[in-house]
Amino acid sequence: MGGPKRTGAERAAAERARATAQLFAELRPVGFAVAYRMLGSVSQAEDIVEEAFLRLHHTLADGEQVESPPAYLSTVVTRMCVDHLRSAGTRARRESYVEALPEPLVCSAGESAGDAETGGDAAEVADSLSLAFLVLLESLTPEQRAAFLLHEVFDHPYDRIAGILATSEENARDLVTRARRHVGKRRPRFEPSRARRERLARRFFAAAQDGDIGTVEKLLADDALLHGDGGGAVRPPSQPLKGRVRVARTLLAWVRATTRYGGGFSLREVDVNGQPGAVLLDPSDRLIGVLALDIAEGGQVQTVTSVVNPDKLAHLTRC
Repeated sequence: MGGPKRTGAERAAAERARATAQLFAELRPVGFAVAYRMLGSVSQAEDIVEEAFLRLHHTLADGEQVESPPAYLSTVVTRMCVDHLRSAGTRARRESYVEALPEPLVCSAGESAGDAETGGDAAEVADSLSLAFLVLLESLTPEQRAAFLLHEVFDHPYDRIAGILATSEENARDLVTRARRHVGKRRPRFEPSRARRERLARRFFAAAQDGDIGTVEKLLADDALLHGDGGGAVRPPSQPLKGRVRVARTLLAWVRATTRYGGGFSLREVDVNGQPGAVLLDPSDRLIGVLALDIAEGGQVQTVTSVVNPDKLAHLTRC
């Protein structure tokens, strides 16, 4: 026999709950795409998107008209991210950190990073997830970062940006111009062929795992950069290391130091923030670290990003 029949009120409540869950599932990728690029933190981005959605839900429940729920959510998310970055606590943590690297987004090799995007060229939108690009955004003010992302990545017009940031259209243009100038020449220019990126990454990781420093050096650009976040397990430099030889030697030394007491390691190819990468695993297949490569135009590794800080990897245990 079936269970007790639900009353009309219970059925209506269940239907509202389903509709709310469906709306959140539809809007979450849009909000997360903005929040993660603004903050570089998966957990903080998720918290802000949930809070922004609650505000939207309460607004709708109160009978207020919302012309575009995605636009409403992205506006609230952007404003909350700007406020978060302005906060004294956030500034103090960032200023005391040796090099602030984002929390990586990891997918199986060949898959996308998974946040749905709206507007803009698909390849450019995907490349705007790269760890090297997100590190560049750290040098911008919160308002510059928001304006730059909204215009350059999500293709918002200036009047829309002005409304989101509660400023004039002229100031919105100025924010984007200054941000573009500041990022300018340092913005990564990626090898356009995804297949070529993956082939080169496969060779690079095989050489790194074998300790073949000659091949690692050969695959690096002359002015290659190495970003590192050791979280105390491996002492990172105060600034990114530059130069083919220094990067190759330091990277292999980090790999050895990270696994010195673990009895070996393995590298498994994955997609890290839209770029070829690998996870570093101990003999028990426990996650040690994440490596990401930015393959520049011309087919050489321009940037290597190494994250072994457990605090930056904790979210991956939930994937």
